[in-house]
Amino acid sequence: MTPQRTVIEPERSTTRYWAELWHYRELMAFMAWRDIKVRYRQALLGAGWALIQPLLQTILLTFVFSKLAGMRGGAETPYPLMVLAGLLPWQFFSAAFSGSSASLSGNSHLITKVYFPRLVVPLSSLAVAATDLVLMLLFALPLCLFLAPAPGWPLLLLPLFILNTGLLAIGAGLWSCALSIRHRDLRFIIPFLLQIGLFASPVGYRSDLSSQWHDLLALNPLTACIEGFRWCLLGGDFVLDPRSQLISLAMTATLLLSGLWLFRRSENHLADTL
Repeated sequence: MTPQRTVIEPERSTTRYWAELWHYRELMAFMAWRDIKVRYRQALLGAGWALIQPLLQTILLTFVFSKLAGMRGGAETPYPLMVLAGLLPWQFFSAAFSGSSASLSGNSHLITKVYFPRLVVPLSSLAVAATDLVLMLLFALPLCLFLAPAPGWPLLLLPLFILNTGLLAIGAGLWSCALSIRHRDLRFIIPFLLQIGLFASPVGYRSDLSSQWHDLLALNPLTACIEGFRWCLLGGDFVLDPRSQLISLAMTATLLLSGLWLFRRSENHLADTL
């Protein structure tokens, strides 16, 4: 009798690929829970680390931009609160982007031994960033309600800006994953890019300082996310720029779709390259 041979390979059909990804949802949840436990297990302050970093950055950015540079915040909003509201999407994007970028190398022992849709790995790495964001929101929301004008109904739209920030991080992370397979030095470039991005994004200052700088900042898709968070959390001191929002949505969609395409092209060679 001729022995049967089973070949396990990724689905080439896009529809069947997403169905296969859904089939491995339990693996994604398990890996996400594993990352969360590793993050906080045996930590001196536990979940407090998710709050210490943005608090220290808020103090530093307030000193640099408000005290030294003399920049202003909202008419009724304290400057540190404006900075904290801008740090929420930035920290979420930064943690999600860096986590997904390093996810393949961190799980190489698993990828080289068994088959599963490789997209599970960068998607599951977003759990830690999402958990940190929830903890930061639980800390920031009471401050915004008591120290800033009442946000009103825009607060209900906050999940949309969280979703846009998360999709932007996924798209950038997929590009980084696909490129870092062949270019290992990319992992050293990413922290440097994030350091630059903190000041290239209107985290410590307003994006509407002048029309000239606002047009330039609008090319950064994170600008619209930061504006959206401030608009939702801080009430009438901050408004949305429709053009920035459209640019951000277009760039997020482009980055996400192209990142998925590039990641799927490199998916077949992951086990051989890692």
